[in-house]
Amino acid sequence: MNFKSWAPLGAIALAIASMTSAHAADKSVAVTAIVEHPALDAVRDGVQAALKDAGFEAGKNLKWQYQSAQGNTGTAAQIARKFVGDKPDAIVAIATPSAQAVVASTKTVPVVFSAVTDPVAAKLVASWEPSKTNVTGVSDLLALDKQMDLVKQVVPGAKRIGMVYNPGEANSVVVVKELQKLLPSLGMTLVEAAAPRSVDVGSAARSLIGKVDVIYTNTDNNVVSAYESLVKVGQDAKIPLVASDTDSVKRGAVAAYGINYRDLGEQTGRMVARILKGEAAGSIKPEVSTKMELFVNPGAAEKQGVKLSDALVKSAAQVVQ
Repeated sequence: MNFKSWAPLGAIALAIASMTSAHAADKSVAVTAIVEHPALDAVRDGVQAALKDAGFEAGKNLKWQYQSAQGNTGTAAQIARKFVGDKPDAIVAIATPSAQAVVASTKTVPVVFSAVTDPVAAKLVASWEPSKTNVTGVSDLLALDKQMDLVKQVVPGAKRIGMVYNPGEANSVVVVKELQKLLPSLGMTLVEAAAPRSVDVGSAARSLIGKVDVIYTNTDNNVVSAYESLVKVGQDAKIPLVASDTDSVKRGAVAAYGINYRDLGEQTGRMVARILKGEAAGSIKPEVSTKMELFVNPGAAEKQGVKLSDALVKSAAQVVQ
């Protein structure tokens, strides 16, 4: 066969390649997180898995991009502006600081927040009803009374509850305010220690030695990203750590009754898929993750000076060894 007879086939092949290339960019999703740590990484991976289940696969019919702000709010703002300029079909913003940066940067590109404790207090949405704006998402809001029930099971006589947190992170401020209201009714008091940066977590925890019976950790991103420094203080000073995210138990917390962040990511991903299929973000009501799990770590408990009851260990969804 001569070259000329191949020409039409070559043209067809080029056309098919062009169509395939165009198809590979059918939809685009940009994902950003304030920092990388196990819980937020699990959210990201859950989003991608749920999108694939919904028929949107990176490299085939979905353009997927991800950037972490590495704990820097200035970088979060830069990423937000960059992503808005890319004009994706949706931006997923993981954790409160990243969500605030993205929402401040656009009124048109659909934004889906995830792992935000209180989106109303963070001023991402006006209420828990459909926003009628470009914003919706999934919260990791926890019932703090159940968190304190777990504290009592770990340390039955606990009266003074320590908490290390970043006062610049809206979701942590919300938790502090709620605990200040709740704890007196339980015969407890809150002792706070500020950690404006992740490098401050260890020293903030050490400031609680001799002042608290237990340290409770919420999903503060500075704290979670530097959790090992908190664990060291807990072990050295025999202060048990009770967490609100189950991934922290694998890193040395005694126990956590919290959200499975992979599930939270998948819930978020299903919401993003609805937007990619044509629903307006502002017509979708913000959601709260409802799947809670108890993780315990008897080895960490021993190192931090407490012994978990057999009943508590038996009731756990996972016992970390």
